[in-house]
Amino acid sequence: MRFAAGLWLASVACFLAYGATPALDVSLAHGTTAELETRQQLERLLKAYDLSDWVWTRKIVIDKDAIPHSHPVLTLHTRHLKEDFLPLSTFVHEEYHWYETAHPGESSAAIAELKTAFPRLPVGGLDGASEEQNSYLHVIVCYAEWQKMKALVGAEKAHEVMEFWAGDHYRAIYRLVLDHEAAVGEVVHRHQLLPQP
Repeated sequence: MRFAAGLWLASVACFLAYGATPALDVSLAHGTTAELETRQQLERLLKAYDLSDWVWTRKIVIDKDAIPHSHPVLTLHTRHLKEDFLPLSTFVHEEYHWYETAHPGESSAAIAELKTAFPRLPVGGLDGASEEQNSYLHVIVCYAEWQKMKALVGAEKAHEVMEFWAGDHYRAIYRLVLDHEAAVGEVVHRHQLLPQP
């Protein structure tokens, strides 16, 4: 009887560990209250949402002065303490950069197709990324971000988040993804750039 109970507990522990988001090393750049609260928020979100199939890096820095970025260390800001889905989406976005970086050939081929399908995508400012190649890369990243957010929080909430970003930064990129989801999705899927659970 004890053996059966122990076996059952071990099975449950394995099941829970399989679906859990991996442990992350989250450090604070300045040790401010906002950074500490953002780390707590992130840790809570990572417990609430299963991102086990979406984590490729284990080190994260919370920096109140930074613009979120993926490399060399995934870095998040403290801007959205009052709203959970925006920092969750930012984490998903920055993590995906680690995936696409591991697939440079597929990313380059998809970017070439997107340039033909959607010429003259804005560069710089609030509408585009820092350079043309990066703007097209972000079409892929933002599409993947949206798909993962749908899986995590549902289509309606994910759409609200994407609409927020379309008025905030990478505006033309998010708008293109929102307005042409199927066409962008075909390119992303054709080049196998959407991680499979």
